[in-house]
Amino acid sequence: MTATIPAAPSRPRLMKGNEAMADAAIEAGCDAYFGYPITPQAELLERMARRMPELGRVFVQAESEIGAINMGLGAAATGAKVLVSTSSPGMSLMAEAMSYMAGSELPILLINVMRGGPGLGSIGPSQSDYFQATKGHGHGDYRVPVLAPASIAEAVALVADGFEIAARYRTPVILLADGIMGQAMEPVVPEYRTPIWDTKGWELTGAAGRAPRVVRSLHLFPEELERHNIQLQAKYAAIAERETRWAGEELDDAEIVIVAYGTAARVARTAIERARAGGLRAGLFRPISLWPFPSRALAAVAANARAMVVVELSAGQMVEDVRLAVDRTPVFFHGRTGGMVPTPREVVDRLRIAWALTGARA
Repeated sequence: MTATIPAAPSRPRLMKGNEAMADAAIEAGCDAYFGYPITPQAELLERMARRMPELGRVFVQAESEIGAINMGLGAAATGAKVLVSTSSPGMSLMAEAMSYMAGSELPILLINVMRGGPGLGSIGPSQSDYFQATKGHGHGDYRVPVLAPASIAEAVALVADGFEIAARYRTPVILLADGIMGQAMEPVVPEYRTPIWDTKGWELTGAAGRAPRVVRSLHLFPEELERHNIQLQAKYAAIAERETRWAGEELDDAEIVIVAYGTAARVARTAIERARAGGLRAGLFRPISLWPFPSRALAAVAANARAMVVVELSAGQMVEDVRLAVDRTPVFFHGRTGGMVPTPREVVDRLRIAWALTGARA
């Protein structure tokens, strides 16, 4: 009888965010990667440049971001599991193709490691692409699921989830990480998985031996385009119902709640510890899906809180969705822009101001 040797426990590895997301895509079975170098996501492209050819998979450094996203569109139409990555100005250049992919119902994962703007801005971290990502930044009535990690381990998990959501609904999916998430290094025990990827017979494989298939976003007759848009809106409603994600910390007795995602949520954790040490019961509500936004869950939390404080690395873009969700609960904001990051002390000060303005004493 042969003895079974138990598997050695996984050990934490020091991983950089960009490289960890690249590894996660590879382990998820990514067939093809297209990109163009731009800080602060360049290491993701560099990792894929080395690993994808080693595995016999497709890697193309395109001549521009426009070239990269359109190559991704073409590959996605064949049913390939495609990743495209960029940073903020590059994402702007991809807007037209994003709309085409939404209209053509093509599954693809896009990673945007955000930097300061507008314009070329800076290479510092930012969260100022929230509107662009969550409202559908190309033309037409479309939305795409948007996932936002707050740790490198979570980014690894969300890469697989993003591929799976893309295939399940035949839609582009955005993984939205700020520059710190891309550049930071932390110990991670990576837990990889292969997502379900079923093209279900719509993909273009060549015409021999089957009925013709067409992947398109052009519908010249108004009645036809309206039917298509009604179908898309039904899909978006299903995504909103089934794919909402969030996490909460210290909410059971929270009198004031911070709403934050990504790096801002990590700053908020320290601020909450300090606020509670000073007698102010604060908690954290962290959206993981920025679209669909977890409005119902946040409304339930807000019902038991005196105030909400939104913390962002932006001028306050998520504030609008928070205010729509919480109805009468006062909403305050603290943010930094241009590559600056809020400090825990700043956030605690804002919590106390919000507390005072809502008529309570800390």
